[in-house]
Amino acid sequence: MAITLTKDATTLTLPDALDWVDELTWSPVEQTRTYTTTGALLIEEATKQAGRPITLQGSQDTTWCTRALVLTLREWASTPGVVMSLVLRGVSRSVTWAHDGGALQGFPVLFYADGSVADDDYYVPTLKFLEL
Repeated sequence: MAITLTKDATTLTLPDALDWVDELTWSPVEQTRTYTTTGALLIEEATKQAGRPITLQGSQDTTWCTRALVLTLREWASTPGVVMSLVLRGVSRSVTWAHDGGALQGFPVLFYADGSVADDDYYVPTLKFLEL
């Protein structure tokens, strides 16, 4: 199933072997625990309305994309407040870049001498989003 990312009227097809590494680590429940002046435990809980992290991570063995795609993604990540549509596993999600810790990484599959990089060179991507 294709993974796509759409910004405005432009749709990019991402490598379909990207792994959603934090899919099961996020909890939709926010909880705070405090003690009252009498020493009683006060627990407050609510359902989060947004902010689920979606980290799509590539692998050196299975997930390559072109340098041109990584450069386009970097341009999109350089726009503050951008809202995009991510289709992942057949579900469309409204997302923005998660900039804490780096929104986008791209590492070359092969390292070449300086100055010999090309748009069709292969890179292993990692993309970090927040679901809105």
